[in-house]
Amino acid sequence: MAIMIKTTAEIEKMRRSGILLRQVHDAIAPLVVPGATTMDLEEAACRKIEELGAIPAFKGYHGFPAALCTSVNNQVVHGIPNAKTVLKDGDIVSIDCGVILDGYYSDAAVTYPVGKVSEQTTKLLEVTKQSLELAIKQAVVGGRLGDISAAVQEHCEAAGFGVVREFVGHGIGKAMHEDPQVPNYGAKGKGPRLKAGMVLAIEPMINAGGPEVKVLKDGWTAVTIDGGYSAHFEHTVAITKDGPYVLTR
Repeated sequence: MAIMIKTTAEIEKMRRSGILLRQVHDAIAPLVVPGATTMDLEEAACRKIEELGAIPAFKGYHGFPAALCTSVNNQVVHGIPNAKTVLKDGDIVSIDCGVILDGYYSDAAVTYPVGKVSEQTTKLLEVTKQSLELAIKQAVVGGRLGDISAAVQEHCEAAGFGVVREFVGHGIGKAMHEDPQVPNYGAKGKGPRLKAGMVLAIEPMINAGGPEVKVLKDGWTAVTIDGGYSAHFEHTVAITKDGPYVLTR
């Protein structure tokens, strides 16, 4: 496993990519309302990415057809936007997006409640988001990759939620997926040592019920086996001598 170390100049380029990606997310957020389709969100994202002069990272990646992954309710990741999926009160939707700017990737995901959601669903979103922040705090020079993984697993399992095993975070830079893989489960003190210049996409994928998932016939959309809702939050994070630097805030 060759983990790429980025220079300060490369991290700055990734930061610019990350700022732009945040603007895309900010443009989509107000559109997540009952009655919107996931294709409405996709079209808004494409317009914003083009307006900002970036390239959608997901479109065409291994044949994926869209700029966004829009995963609704029991869809975990890689949901494909379409005009038939209408968001309704009580739904949740994970919006995962990546862009390329000057050859550098950024990747971030947010799960939004649609209208009014149940208390249990609100808790799922809050705990998943908290687990991302706890994981980011572990992205420090001299730590281990397992410290990041364990932070997510411990927090989410303590709240009674299932941690997805089949999908993981990843290194990121001039490619969307670089080494290392960043699981959301694992043991503290294990795995590669973290060094300044590593950049990781940390992305807890957490289920309200059990951790088991399956991929649908479209070859992309992953869903929970038990039909429970699933939440997904992601940031692109650089490890620096001054601590974790979130590039997609």
